[in-house]
Amino acid sequence: MAKPRIDHDRLFKELLSTFFEEFLLLFFPNVYEHIDVRHLSFLTEELFTDVTAGEKHRVDLLVETKMKGEEGLIIVHVEHQSYAQRTFPERMFLYFSRLFQKYRRRILPIAIFSYDEHHDEPSSLVVQFPFLTVLDFRFLTVELRKLPWREYIRRDNPVAAALLSKMGYNESEKVEVKKEFLRMLVRLELDEAKQRLLFGFFETYLRLSEAEEIQLRNEVSQMETKEAKQVMELIISYEQRGIEKGIQQGVKQGIEQGLKQGIKQGMKQGMKQGIEQGRQKGIEEGKIDIAKKMLAGCRLRRSNG
Repeated sequence: MAKPRIDHDRLFKELLSTFFEEFLLLFFPNVYEHIDVRHLSFLTEELFTDVTAGEKHRVDLLVETKMKGEEGLIIVHVEHQSYAQRTFPERMFLYFSRLFQKYRRRILPIAIFSYDEHHDEPSSLVVQFPFLTVLDFRFLTVELRKLPWREYIRRDNPVAAALLSKMGYNESEKVEVKKEFLRMLVRLELDEAKQRLLFGFFETYLRLSEAEEIQLRNEVSQMETKEAKQVMELIISYEQRGIEKGIQQGVKQGIEQGLKQGIKQGMKQGMKQGIEQGRQKGIEEGKIDIAKKMLAGCRLRRSNG
């Protein structure tokens, strides 16, 4: 059975639009110092068509805001990339130029790379001749796989908590990564909706086996008493929600399957009944036709007699 396709762009957009201020503070503190976060608004999605390649690309996240102490608006464009692409800098420049053409404002481009491979991503596109540099386009980047996850577990930042699942850990560290994520979630004291968003994001990218879950519980039980209780309550809470969701999905799938089977069975029975009724009707009509012919024959013989 094929694995369900993960909509990476939607997940990252939901995370960053919910915690955009925290995202800037975490990865680009210098940008955060200059941005007036009281004037954040999210623009509608932009869809660009690459006529040459015959492809359509949707800009991931556009944020309209202001610089502190300045008049006029700027746009922050955040693009998430889940796979390696040789022409990605060109795509960032095309987005930049088309957005500038539409909005005529200063645009700050940011790219987030979330794929698992280690790859040195360029952060610029240069077009030049020996006698002239025509273009020197640059953008900010975050390469998640290169980030040492242990450096982020004391940030108490919701974006850092969710993105632990995409940072540079190895397989033997998965249990510890999830344990630290849960500890961060407890410390953040977020409302239920935001907590669910972070948990869902993390679980999409880092899932433990049954044996690893048992190991996690054992390690949590050895933590300081109060913290251990809070983390364990969090684990149990989301396990129960998972079971309830599984039951709901099972019921839904059962109903849908039952309906499909019912329709299929009904059609089968209907066809069978239709054929049988048609056969009976044909026999009856045949009998009537024979009777009519016999009656006509009798009348003919009488008239001849």
